[in-house]
Amino acid sequence: MPHKYASRGRRAIRFAAASAALFSLACEPTNKGYSPNQPVVYSHAVHAGALKIPCPYCHYAAERGRHAGIPAAQICMNCHSQVVKDHPEIAKVKESLKTGRPIEWVRIHRMPDFVYFDHSAHVNKGVACQTCHGPVETMGRVTQESPLTMGWCVECHRKSWPKAVERAAVAALNMPKEEAFPPGTAPMTRANRLTDCAVCHH
Repeated sequence: MPHKYASRGRRAIRFAAASAALFSLACEPTNKGYSPNQPVVYSHAVHAGALKIPCPYCHYAAERGRHAGIPAAQICMNCHSQVVKDHPEIAKVKESLKTGRPIEWVRIHRMPDFVYFDHSAHVNKGVACQTCHGPVETMGRVTQESPLTMGWCVECHRKSWPKAVERAAVAALNMPKEEAFPPGTAPMTRANRLTDCAVCHH
């Protein structure tokens, strides 16, 4: 009889632990849908969409570092010193340059402090900006489209082998994929490495 009750107790503990894990995943905080007003009205739909200005022109550090970078006011004036230069919103940019006070943009996409995310590692592997940020080129005011939760990131990492740029590199070398990624190294080794805790938490 004691064994019977002990077995029930273990099952109850396992059930409680599994329920707690599922509950914590379901309640993982997210700012999906967050779309704050900005100090300067700026339309990505116009700039990235209609005018097709590449993202790295303004977010200059995305290819080179961890952070994508907030465009300096001078970047805006590279065009707006000649184009739509008397617009009321451009006047705010000019004032920022004149006074030396930076424009206080409201951050939208934010990872927790215990998460390490490197833009350059993703951009240089061919991950499109829209993968995480959604169709920014259609947004008049930027909205956080993705949840940016751990489960969402891990799911993307699980599906990420092989990336298009890696397949292209193999094709350019005229090397069979099997030789470039021999058994035991792909896809499982790569997938396991991308889902290792230390990739994002270090």
